[in-house]
Amino acid sequence: MIDMKTPREIYAAYTIMPSLQMHQLRVAAVGKLICEHFNKPVNKKDVVLACLFHDMGNILKFELSLFPEFTEPEGVEYWESIKADYREKYGEDEHTATQTIMSEVGLPEDVINLMEGVGFSKVDHVSAGDSFEQKVVQYSDLRVGPHHILSLNERIDEGRKRYLGSGRSVGAPDSSRFEVLVKAAREIEKQIFANTSIKPEDINDAAVAPLIEELRDYPA
Repeated sequence: MIDMKTPREIYAAYTIMPSLQMHQLRVAAVGKLICEHFNKPVNKKDVVLACLFHDMGNILKFELSLFPEFTEPEGVEYWESIKADYREKYGEDEHTATQTIMSEVGLPEDVINLMEGVGFSKVDHVSAGDSFEQKVVQYSDLRVGPHHILSLNERIDEGRKRYLGSGRSVGAPDSSRFEVLVKAAREIEKQIFANTSIKPEDINDAAVAPLIEELRDYPA
C-alpha cells in the first residue's frame, strides 16, 4: 500500500496525463453531484473514489500521436516513454493496470469493484443490476467527453463517430450489440433520475466546475 492521501498526490505519483486527470475529476464531479441529490441511501464516498481513479491505466490504450494537444507541454515522446513504463510494469491491459494501481493505493475492495463495472460494453449488466452506486459511476463516465460534460445523446453520437469503421465488435455503430447498449444506457439514465431531485440537463460544465479543485484533494 502506498501512503498517499489525495488524488492530487496519487495522480502525480503515477504520472497521470493532465487530460486524463481532468477526465477522472469531471466524472467524479458528476457522480458527486448526483449522489448529493439522490433520494435513496447511496454510498457517495465509494462512488466518488471509483470515479476519481477508474481510468488510471488508460495511457496503455491511448494512440498519443492522434491527440497531440493532450500531450502538451511535455510532448508525444515524453508520454510515449511513460506509456512504455506502464507497459513494462503492468502489462498491456489498461483495466488490469487500473485495478492493480487502485490496489497499490489501498482503495477499498468495494471501490475497486465499482471501477470494474465501468465500460460501455458492461452497460446492459449495470442497467439490469441492483446497485445504484454502480449505475451512478457508469452513468457519470458516460456523461463526460474528451473536453466537456455532454448529454447522454451527445455522448452516444460521439461514440458512434469515434468507433466508425474501427472494427470493434461492441462499438461498431451498425452493430445490434451497440444498439442494445445504447438502450441500456438510456435506461440507466431513467433509473437514476427517477430517484433524484435534479434532471439530466442540470449536469453541465457550469454545475461541476466548482467541484473540480475540491476533488483534487478529496481524501482517498
